[in-house]
Amino acid sequence: MLLLLLLGPAPSLAQNNTPLDLRLVLAIDCSFSVDAREFSLQMKGIANAFRSKEVIDVIGRGEYGRIAVTLVQWSSTSAQIVTVPWTLVDDRESALLFAETVAATPRLTAEGGTSLSEALLFAGALLEENNDAVRSVVDISADGRNNSGEEIQTARDALLARGITINGLAILDEIANLNRYFEKNVVGGKGFFVIKAKDYQHYAEAIRRKLIMEISGLPVS
Repeated sequence: MLLLLLLGPAPSLAQNNTPLDLRLVLAIDCSFSVDAREFSLQMKGIANAFRSKEVIDVIGRGEYGRIAVTLVQWSSTSAQIVTVPWTLVDDRESALLFAETVAATPRLTAEGGTSLSEALLFAGALLEENNDAVRSVVDISADGRNNSGEEIQTARDALLARGITINGLAILDEIANLNRYFEKNVVGGKGFFVIKAKDYQHYAEAIRRKLIMEISGLPVS
């Protein structure tokens, strides 16, 4: 069952079929391998990215100048939760408000194993409910391989079949070549890519660059 926890005060997305450049699910690893400091670095990294001029500007340069974004925490097979609901970001004010909501969000899912597959299926279900965007993307971060739930390739292929792009952020503090595992098993779709972070201290810069690439649909040199 999908458990949705909708927190304020992020501006909710109006259900008025307004066209969007992008619907983006940010799926954040909260498994046993992620301690409190590492969780905090993920939240701060995402918040600071949405505060950055580069991310705000690239949103404004889209065809419609607006995206919708939601944040999911995940760990084991039965532990996925929406901790920031679908939020419209279309200017500096809405980007900063989303950032503040992310920064204030506590760890809410249970610690557990690393079920990348169930996180993907959960994210895919959130995107399946909405078809008002030019592109639909799952941005999944993790420091480990899939070790529970559905086979990772099966989950990945189910999303790709629906036209959803999956991009990865591989945090290499636990597994040095995790990015290769992501490339082979996790990511896919139009314009897909994997970004590496050497460790959680480097997460903030990696997620900022990743968001610029995802929102623009173009690579960053």
